[in-house]
Amino acid sequence: MDSDDLTATPRLATKAMLKHDSVRDVELLLLPERVVLLNKSGAAILGLCDGSRTVRQLVERLEHDFEATDLTNDVMAFLQDASGRGWVVVK
Repeated sequence: MDSDDLTATPRLATKAMLKHDSVRDVELLLLPERVVLLNKSGAAILGLCDGSRTVRQLVERLEHDFEATDLTNDVMAFLQDASGRGWVVVK
């Protein structure tokens, strides 16, 4: 993923699934033989990775939802890391 490609459309990898654990009230990323406990922002980003939104649209939505500005670099860094770990596919 190019660090300045805001038109890419990330989606969860086929092997990955988001799940809310209502007992512990936490968000989880389920992968084959692995479970990742997500923080609120990570869960919010991955929850928007459905292949229908560009990175720019993800950033705009997150900035609105979290009442924040300048999230582009943070979101891009997270998506690059998530892509490297095989959690998301970016096209």
